[in-house]
Amino acid sequence: MTPTSGLCIKKEACTSASDVKWVVCKRLLFLLICIVFSTKDMAQVKILRAKIIDVHSEEPIPFASVQFYRTNFAKLSDSAGTFRFLLDHWPSDSLLISYVGFEDNFLHLDTSLREIDLIIKMERKRNVNEVVVKSKLGRGLILWRKIIKNKPSNDRSKYNSFSYELYNKLEIDLNNVNVEKMQKGILPPKPFKFILNNVDTSEGDPVLPIYLIETISDYYLQTDPYKSREIIKASKTIGLNNESFSRFTGGMYQNINVYKNFIPIFERQYVSPISNDGDLYYHYKVPDTQFIAGKRYFHFVFSPKRKGENTFQGDAWIADSSFAVQKMNLQVSPGSNINFIDKLSLVQEYQLINDSSWFLSKDKFIANINLTGKKNLSLIGRKTTFYKDVLLNNSALPATITQPILEDKRREVINVNEGATIQTDSFWLNNRHEALNNNETNFYKMADSILKMPEFVNYREWMYFLGTGYRYVGNYEIGPWMNWITSNSYEGLRLRFDVGTNYHFNKNIYFGTYLAYGTKDQKFKGKAEVLYMIGKNPRSSLRFTFKNDMDYGQTYYDEIGYDNLFAMIFRKSQVPLKLIKIKQSKFEYFKEWRSGLSFTANIWNKKYTPIQNLPSEADFASNALGGNFNDFQVNVKLRFAYLERFLQDDFFRRSLGSDYPVTELQYTKGIKGVLKSSYSYSKLTFSISDYLKIPPAGNIYYNAYAGRIYGTLPYMLLSMAPGNEIYYYNKYAFNTMNRFEYLFDRYAGLHIEHTLGSGLFRFIPQNKKLKFRQFWNARMLWGSLSQANKDLNIKNFPAFTTLDNKTFMEIGTGVDNIFRFFRIDFTWRVLPRPLPAELYRRFGIFGSFRFTF
Repeated sequence: MTPTSGLCIKKEACTSASDVKWVVCKRLLFLLICIVFSTKDMAQVKILRAKIIDVHSEEPIPFASVQFYRTNFAKLSDSAGTFRFLLDHWPSDSLLISYVGFEDNFLHLDTSLREIDLIIKMERKRNVNEVVVKSKLGRGLILWRKIIKNKPSNDRSKYNSFSYELYNKLEIDLNNVNVEKMQKGILPPKPFKFILNNVDTSEGDPVLPIYLIETISDYYLQTDPYKSREIIKASKTIGLNNESFSRFTGGMYQNINVYKNFIPIFERQYVSPISNDGDLYYHYKVPDTQFIAGKRYFHFVFSPKRKGENTFQGDAWIADSSFAVQKMNLQVSPGSNINFIDKLSLVQEYQLINDSSWFLSKDKFIANINLTGKKNLSLIGRKTTFYKDVLLNNSALPATITQPILEDKRREVINVNEGATIQTDSFWLNNRHEALNNNETNFYKMADSILKMPEFVNYREWMYFLGTGYRYVGNYEIGPWMNWITSNSYEGLRLRFDVGTNYHFNKNIYFGTYLAYGTKDQKFKGKAEVLYMIGKNPRSSLRFTFKNDMDYGQTYYDEIGYDNLFAMIFRKSQVPLKLIKIKQSKFEYFKEWRSGLSFTANIWNKKYTPIQNLPSEADFASNALGGNFNDFQVNVKLRFAYLERFLQDDFFRRSLGSDYPVTELQYTKGIKGVLKSSYSYSKLTFSISDYLKIPPAGNIYYNAYAGRIYGTLPYMLLSMAPGNEIYYYNKYAFNTMNRFEYLFDRYAGLHIEHTLGSGLFRFIPQNKKLKFRQFWNARMLWGSLSQANKDLNIKNFPAFTTLDNKTFMEIGTGVDNIFRFFRIDFTWRVLPRPLPAELYRRFGIFGSFRFTF
């Protein structure tokens, strides 16, 4: 190679490198110019981002139509209810959002902004006539028939067994909180000033959380034989920390299945949109179909055919081919006869398990409760449930679930793990299925400070005192206040004061007493009792009672005591007050088993002293069988109430009923000669009662009973038909009958009441607001008295009588739910004939009040 050629090569290389640099520079310059112009263009882009939700359930609304008003700029929201516009200019300053079954929503946009982020809330239509299908067989009805045909394949009850972990969250908020008004009202300023400063106004109406409970549980169900088990692993409460309440926030009592023909709402049965008879109650429509994750879904819309029935309005998304529900939104239809509920929504979402089976993934229940009007202070209850780790027809379940099933033969069991109510914050942080929102988190922080304030505790206890009659004072409780001041013809003004211990004194022992004084008879009366709780789950106890006071002679369920303020106000003026003084010592043992069977044994001694308008001991002096009115008896009772539910505290509880009949068998033996007792006898009684739900025709309550007494006894030891001598209605008594009117030593009876709901009132247009309810009832009694007992009690005392195997019957009807609280009963005595001459014994108008949805 020559030197010249070498120089040439080096020069070409230099030229080539220069060219490369120039090319790179040009490309960088071009890219920079593009970025500059791109940035300039982007600066002109208008961005609108939004999510569309149901204003009540706060659930996203998928595939809603979004349009800039009076322009061609439009699109649909996605399956999560969100959408986004990228525009070089704002086509209009108004946005129109529409979705079938909802009111159109017009929104004004601030077009001076470059980016707008919105949460758009849609309100369901109160009048949904626009979705009515006029044709005899439309797409909606065809789809409904396919859903019904495939219900057996999609209903979760088809599985032999299933299990899951359950997370429940129940929140109660005060809505429409007028902070300024409440600060000037009766609320103590110191604790409530801090509370009112935490009212959330971010979503329009002022909202104040007042109660929050969370539970995490393992749930298992098998169908053959039917058994269900729930183990509550964690429960956290701000408000009411009660284990029995925690049980009702679990999954067993809250399951709603839209595939069933009827859906329970506050003890009422609503017709499911996919009921087998749904076409008798609903109009159906299919406005569109959509693809979600490559799968086709039908939009299924339903609305009630008639107003005032227990139905829903709403929509659902139905999976193609399987015709299973993927999501259903239900809202109680306007005009439904349910009290205090302004709006009520149910949402159920389903997830695909193993790419073949649809199973629950989420439940949501939202209710707006208004006691005094829509614009006044109200409550919002929200219950959200999540299901995860779902196993279908799987026998390989954890021992924590399978072992209790093998050991416990009950059909349904709920267990609360020890320590479930004291789980740490870190546990909840790691195990919640859904994180708390800001409002809920702030409530937890606020509650820690508020609940310990003495002013708040005092205010809460006074409200409890006014509502229940009882008030805690340190380790003791006083009340009920409604027994403190009453009056009657014998005692004059009666003053009474009750005091007892509470769980702060001792968690297993309760002491209670009251002292009463009459200003006319100038005598003290009273009662003392001791209750010892042997066990609480299942329940067992020992109880001793001593009483020396006035009494009616016999008491029965739901009776208002004679020294109650309301008994004084509503007493029938034509009927003389009958009083017996009772001196009683009683020892009781109670034992309950998990099966629902309970055993009660009583030993008591009771001395009767008739005081007013009843035969005394001296009146029986001519007959040795009359005795000394001193009785000693041993009583045993077996009661079976399968799956009965209770709300209970440390000592006492209140039954919430059972879905099955409740039976009682009782035997009593009177023993002569013990503690100067004069009587030897035997008593045997039996009863069975139940509430039967017969939707859509309401529900029926019945109580059948019978009894037999072996022995010759004075009137107070015989069976007295339960009469009612006040104008306050008692569903367990004969309301046109007086006390001691009929005596028996053998008897049988039947009480029946049919609640119809709106009944005939549904044909009155004004009943949409009045919400009157209809019912009818009948009470029948058959009884007789042996000749020996007639000779002792009736021969010389004509005020007593017996039926002599005749039938006593009274029938009634009336208007329930007057002003949401009151009930009026019209009751007629129809048997036996001839009827009494006095009008009040042939016909009566009775009032009562109660709180019910």
